[in-house]
Amino acid sequence: MKIGIYAVGRLKAGPEKELASRYLDRVAKAGPSCGLEFTRSVELNESRAGNAETRKREEGAELSRTVPDGALIVVLDERGKAFDSPEFAKFIGDAADNGQRDMVFIIGGADGVDPELRDRARLVLNLGRLTWPHQLVRILLAEQLYRAVTILTGHPYHRV
Repeated sequence: MKIGIYAVGRLKAGPEKELASRYLDRVAKAGPSCGLEFTRSVELNESRAGNAETRKREEGAELSRTVPDGALIVVLDERGKAFDSPEFAKFIGDAADNGQRDMVFIIGGADGVDPELRDRARLVLNLGRLTWPHQLVRILLAEQLYRAVTILTGHPYHRV
């Protein structure tokens, strides 16, 4: 199953981008052993519209245009469901085992994700009740994707 991260905003060069890249490289190297392939990170410009609703709608439309047809959409949102790491790994593994071809993780802009795009998601996921900067969300997601791969392959990286 192909996995992608689609985000509004761009990570600038620096330690956050380096750390996210390090985990995504690990996913790319270890993922194929359990049928997972990290294929791409897509970064879109933030909308410059004058109000939050219009910005979310414009960003959601741009994100929707980039998502592969038939992809399982996971939206990161503070109102979503919280998983522990084994549950997250199981969700990903089950999707792959059931023949899902693409899974995309959506990280919205500063105003959040367009409600229409959130409604299309198979899963709305939160990474905890705290509010995180988007740069850190990418690192957290990248690390959890790597952790999911290690759980699915029985690698000792994840200790219970």
